[in-house]
Amino acid sequence: MPEQHPTLLALLIAQSDQTQDEIVDGYMRCARQHAEDAALSLRTLRRWMAGHVTTQPRPAQRRVAHLYWGRSMNDLLAPPKTSLLVPADPIPDLILPADRDGLTHLERQITMSARRASRFTSYAETSNTGAEAIEQLRHDVVGIANSYLRQPLTAIMGDLIELQDVVFTLLEGKQKPDQTRELYLLAGVATGMVAKASQDLGRFHEAMTLARTTFVCADNAGHPGMRAWARNLQALIAFWAGRPQDSVRFAQGGAELGAQVTGSVMAWLASSEARAWAQLGNADQAHAALTRATDHRDRLTTDDLDEIGGLFAFPQAKQHYYAADAHVFLTGAQADADHEATQALALYEAAPDEHRAFADEAGARSDLALARLRAGALDGAREALVPVLDLAPAKRIGGIISSVNRVHAALRDPAVSASPLARDLRDGIETFGRTPAAAITA
Repeated sequence: MPEQHPTLLALLIAQSDQTQDEIVDGYMRCARQHAEDAALSLRTLRRWMAGHVTTQPRPAQRRVAHLYWGRSMNDLLAPPKTSLLVPADPIPDLILPADRDGLTHLERQITMSARRASRFTSYAETSNTGAEAIEQLRHDVVGIANSYLRQPLTAIMGDLIELQDVVFTLLEGKQKPDQTRELYLLAGVATGMVAKASQDLGRFHEAMTLARTTFVCADNAGHPGMRAWARNLQALIAFWAGRPQDSVRFAQGGAELGAQVTGSVMAWLASSEARAWAQLGNADQAHAALTRATDHRDRLTTDDLDEIGGLFAFPQAKQHYYAADAHVFLTGAQADADHEATQALALYEAAPDEHRAFADEAGARSDLALARLRAGALDGAREALVPVLDLAPAKRIGGIISSVNRVHAALRDPAVSASPLARDLRDGIETFGRTPAAAITA
């Protein structure tokens, strides 16, 4: 029985003598030759082959596909109607005219030099991307960076990995210098989001590897704010991995790199440093860092990372949450923790839905529950924590589970452990932690 193919494109590729990588390279060459602003990654090609396309490819991609395979995109993405294939015309190579006879040695050298210059000019003026493609990538980056705060990883991870793959594929080709810098910035942003996802799933080693790549991309882009953001990302990963000393070091390194940066990342770095010092039990350093965070907030001038928003901005509500997170580690600071967490939640609840962040709200609620519990208000702790325990499994990321588990540890204190309400809360937390987001496979 002949092999079945879900799309005509899959059948064309199956009957081709080329590998899928070679087909992607050929598609990109076709785009360049016809001055089309189109890109194709191996992941996207495979999605096309499988017919897993929820939105139509961009017009430029459809035009290049028609040129390259000799079929319309609608036909390529539809089931094959026949096995009789007419191959697309090959992409012609550039052929330079032969030398004329009778040239002197010097004339021949000049002619050869001119031809070499002509080839170089053709190369220098070509690019595997253009303004439209970069603008589309920028649009995709902003969309995912903001969706990340509201949606579970299962809803965005496929698009995020594909975005990273497309940007990396473009960078492995050739662009003009300003396009390369922009692509490095977009690569850093995309990789930073994958690193954050890895941290949220408890994959701290992979998260730190990705964070280093984020920093390298930021460095190649020559972007001080993104360099500082990458160091803050490393501080964040180290904090949740239980390495507060490393978290302090990364946060301080980011502050040095961002000395001239005016955006909210500077308040973020100081806040990250504060809660790492607090986790180490150093109240003086924690309070000093919180004061620096407030100073940065007072002097803030938004930059391009703030304009991306989402994972790349540090709003006032999040700053209150980080302050609450710092205070819950400090002895006798439950009133400050309660105040800061309450401020954070009030700001989040007053914000439009698109500016809310389920993980940060859950963290602030956990801090509020812990502060109330330490103040002897068990009913108040339950009231703060119940909305967190109601989160769907897909949203139960590592940081939320860690925050909730702090409450679980406090509920084992002999002063409250025998209370039926404390037992119910402990049971609820244990049930909550049995189905983390990392355990979800689809």
